[in-house]
Amino acid sequence: MSSETILDLGLLEGPLLIFGGPYGNLTATKALRRVAEQRGIPPECTICTGDLVAYCAEPEETVRLLRDWGVRIVMGNCEESLANRAIDCGCGFETGSTCSALSTEWFRYVDNKISDENRLWMGNLPQILTFKLAGRRLAVVHGGVTQINRFLFASTPIEDKLAELKQLGADVDGAADIDGVIGGHCGIPFGQLMVGQVWLNAGVIGLPANDGTQDGWYMLIEPVGEKLQAHWHRLTYPAEQARQAMLKAGLASGYADTIISGLWPSEDVLPDREKRNRGKALELPSIMF
Repeated sequence: MSSETILDLGLLEGPLLIFGGPYGNLTATKALRRVAEQRGIPPECTICTGDLVAYCAEPEETVRLLRDWGVRIVMGNCEESLANRAIDCGCGFETGSTCSALSTEWFRYVDNKISDENRLWMGNLPQILTFKLAGRRLAVVHGGVTQINRFLFASTPIEDKLAELKQLGADVDGAADIDGVIGGHCGIPFGQLMVGQVWLNAGVIGLPANDGTQDGWYMLIEPVGEKLQAHWHRLTYPAEQARQAMLKAGLASGYADTIISGLWPSEDVLPDREKRNRGKALELPSIMF
């Protein structure tokens, strides 16, 4: 990985607001910006793990809002594909899977809506962000360190995550000091302590987490004494408004229903453990590290 794809944000002051997957859901993105403003969290302490555009109806408007907001953003596979004018979203769906078939509609729609200016901007986003907070050094990626569209879930073996951290050590100067990774892509929030390090996923705001609720998810990280605490929050917003925008745009292949039902139209990418949690409202305990 070249140095141009890695951006060090230096020393930040908490709390930090972390979120992923706006997915072109302008209504949810506006709601999260209001949360940040109400909590007094400035844009430089707000980080997005990528996939700004995908399933929902207002991709160009969502990107404009995020750029105007000024938050820190890691490149997702959707941004990479649009910047490179690829023929698909690069999500990592298996060929012939339901997820792959469903992505054809929304990616074609997004590809037609995104401006050349925003494609160019997407192509210049970093693939890794690093920062220090209260003496801890963390790295932010989209999927994995080794692969932008790698799916890493709570049930993914710890050995796989530790291998990603090892690769991070080869890519980032001084990464031996990195205390953990913040990832995205998989769409379901989780946190996991592993051998003195941590792997965190804030979840996404643009679609529900397949848990039978309409909520998106975001994460706050803040110093508590000499440690950091990560805690997850639901984002409740006018979901029907986002659904109506999708239906008006002709995006009716399943994800418009997901906005309201809280259930994904396909679970091809999910490991067995996550499939068993379908429709069960998530409860995430805080993690101290």
